[in-house]
Amino acid sequence: MPMQQSPAPDPRGPGRPAARSGAGSHSPAGTGTALPRTVRIGYGLGSLATGAFGTVPGLILLYYLTDVLAVPAAVAGAAVFLPKAWDVLINPLVGAAADRSRAHSGSRRPFLLAGALTLPPLFALIFAAPPLHGTVAAGYVSVLFLLAATAYAVFQVPYVTMPAEMTEDPGERGRVLGWRVGFLGVAILLSGALAPAVAHADGDTPAGYRAMGVLVAGFLAAGMLGAWRATRHAPVVARSAAEGSLRAQLAAARDNRAFAHLAGMWTVQALAVGVMLAGAQYFATYVLGSASAVTPLFACMIGPLILVTPLWNRLARARGAEYAQWCASVLFTAAAVLLFATRYTHLAVGYVAVALVGVAYAGLQLLPLTLLAQTQSADAARTGRRRAATFTGVWTAAETLAMATGPAVFALVLAATGFRSSDADEEVAQPAAALTGIASGMSLLPALLSLSALWLLRRYGQESARLAREVPRGEPGDAAPAADSAAVAAVTESLSPDPDRTQEERRRAP
Repeated sequence: MPMQQSPAPDPRGPGRPAARSGAGSHSPAGTGTALPRTVRIGYGLGSLATGAFGTVPGLILLYYLTDVLAVPAAVAGAAVFLPKAWDVLINPLVGAAADRSRAHSGSRRPFLLAGALTLPPLFALIFAAPPLHGTVAAGYVSVLFLLAATAYAVFQVPYVTMPAEMTEDPGERGRVLGWRVGFLGVAILLSGALAPAVAHADGDTPAGYRAMGVLVAGFLAAGMLGAWRATRHAPVVARSAAEGSLRAQLAAARDNRAFAHLAGMWTVQALAVGVMLAGAQYFATYVLGSASAVTPLFACMIGPLILVTPLWNRLARARGAEYAQWCASVLFTAAAVLLFATRYTHLAVGYVAVALVGVAYAGLQLLPLTLLAQTQSADAARTGRRRAATFTGVWTAAETLAMATGPAVFALVLAATGFRSSDADEEVAQPAAALTGIASGMSLLPALLSLSALWLLRRYGQESARLAREVPRGEPGDAAPAADSAAVAAVTESLSPDPDRTQEERRRAP
């Protein structure tokens, strides 16, 4: 697909008229152009869906299979993994299809609507709990989960690409990102706390899971349809072009070794979180002694997400996003190791450790996105091509695969340690080896994965420095670190009580 160049800067400078609103409109956007508040907030609503769909299946789907539908652990792991692995193929293809679309309402929004109309009913059907057990039940869930994952990809890939096309101002893009991260934290906290509570309300019965499926489906629909409707007035100032085939997209990602290492770090980090998320319900039931304990456990993990995000922003501004990422990763590793001590000390240790994981998780969600924006900016300066759609397609596919692999890996730990599956009407005693497997799979395994992510982060820093030396002086890439700082500052502003004030207004304020 031919590359589409961004418009040349307006010689009138930052005081030129704002970008024309409306889907499909193209106009330059400078540092003085602000998006309507309704667009920024409305775009963030989409994260209600991405947060809920990324959280609920990873938190309770494996447990639903092994402890409600009596599916053996290894089979349950495959039923969760295979549908999400499909996203590795479908995500980049959706990105390319969205680039080629020239629908009247805009190149991205029709995909948002298609995903919004299909994902919620499919999600409800996953947890419909028909009178099936064992391998047959696993097949039913796997097919519906595959269809739901496809519908999610249709929404998510265009959704994450849109901010780069709404504005070329890094500060304004940061404010959009701030609303997205804020809604993401709300979605993860609400869905992760409420979904298990509703599912366990009747004692892990199929009826409880049906009610939970319908509730979360409504939550998904509200976020997805809200984002689709609110972005109808969003300007389009530039388009990113994805490569025409999956092979070409992966080749483009490999060509930028800094992005390859950053995406690798993000993948391993997401895998660590996915393993821990999959183990949370088992940890609550078999280590803390109560299935309902997963709700306060999850609240301890996700609660800090909104509270400490501005602190991670402040650290990133003061010392750089890469340094802040190191701090978040080290804290996550140490907290995961501390979590293992719960069985041998006191239950309070587990809650404290999970709260520390939550503090680290806030940084692990925000900081890689900041590094990704910096990497994309540097790549555009080095190659002269806008490849944000290519990189985000590969990025989201890698994250989805990692989050799907997490439950599968935890299921393998269960199978290897002799975990015994059961249905909702049967309660079985687990062997000591299985209890140890649950505790270590929730703590030590994520810690080891986090350590490997630190090595990839180090390699990312080395490659970023090398590629920066290849950009001639005076090219746009020289401003990438400054743009990164502006984006981080803007995220903090967007989380403040008055997000509509521009950075210039804040500088002039007494």
